[in-house]
Amino acid sequence: MRQKSKTFWCVFDVAGREEKLKELQKESEAPDLWDNPQKAQKIMKELSRLQESVNGWHKLQNRLSDALELGNMGDDSLYDDLAVESEAIEKEVERREFRAMLSGEYDKGNALLAIHAGAGGTDSQDWAEMLQRMYLRWMERSGYKTEIVDATAGEEAGIKSVTISVDGRYAYGYLRSEKGVHRLVRISPFDANSRRHTSFALVEVLPQVDDDADIAINPSDLKIDTFKSGGAGGQSVQKNDTAVRITHIPTGIVASCQNERSQGQNREMAMKVLRARLLEIKEKEKAEKIDELRGEYTKAEWGSQIRSYVLHPYKMVKDHRTNHEVGNAEGVLDGDLDSLIEAYLRANVGDQA
Repeated sequence: MRQKSKTFWCVFDVAGREEKLKELQKESEAPDLWDNPQKAQKIMKELSRLQESVNGWHKLQNRLSDALELGNMGDDSLYDDLAVESEAIEKEVERREFRAMLSGEYDKGNALLAIHAGAGGTDSQDWAEMLQRMYLRWMERSGYKTEIVDATAGEEAGIKSVTISVDGRYAYGYLRSEKGVHRLVRISPFDANSRRHTSFALVEVLPQVDDDADIAINPSDLKIDTFKSGGAGGQSVQKNDTAVRITHIPTGIVASCQNERSQGQNREMAMKVLRARLLEIKEKEKAEKIDELRGEYTKAEWGSQIRSYVLHPYKMVKDHRTNHEVGNAEGVLDGDLDSLIEAYLRANVGDQA
């Protein structure tokens, strides 16, 4: 514990954060701060984030100092309490160490997660719905607020695609580990001969960006269509054209939303999805230019799965990027993703691609 008290303050650059906090506090006190509302909001948002971070580190340091002081008293009756507190401090430092890996520009923010069924018909559409359930379970356990923005049902079972809005701190930072092709191997419940099938689904993860983000959208580049929201029939079917589909003409990107009750709300959410997809293109182009200069760029092709979920002839989930394996495949499909996400993030510290 003494060693940690000497090192963690420097490792996590708490002093640097304190200096940045002082600078932001001065900026927040400027009389002309709100002459530029967008800039002011960014400053206040960053100020709040840094205050929370620095206060948390000071609180942890105080706990550590108190524990060291009690330990120096040499009172054996305090041993059990000190052991419990020591373990709690260790876990808190590990948690903060792990969070420090999520240092990308968008890691601390909200996310959009989209799932698309691959080739394979009903089996792949059923697999896409299994992934939807898996992620919703993980999000619920992790305390994230979720909303299904848009969904297209499969013809016989499952879903063709779904887009989920995920709100909460570090949502994008954690979920970016999931982007890529996911492969399922199992005995197909849709095959009368009970043969083994392999199914694929693509998972996209996008950061949600603010209206004032550096994404220029010309209104004349947008084609906006409205249509009736789908439903289960009866009262749940919308009789008005509340669903919105926005097409960005220069790129061909289509973003739609039919979950909200009003056309205005659906339009706002569809624009949020569109901004996220345009940001992804911008970031991808930037990364490709850097990789080409380095001579390391390799195009990612559909079918190069990042993870396999095997339910037959044995049960295992394996992440092909880290070689991390989990024997409890049912647990993973029920939302127990933490070890897979953590293994990826630990192996890719600083990789924001």
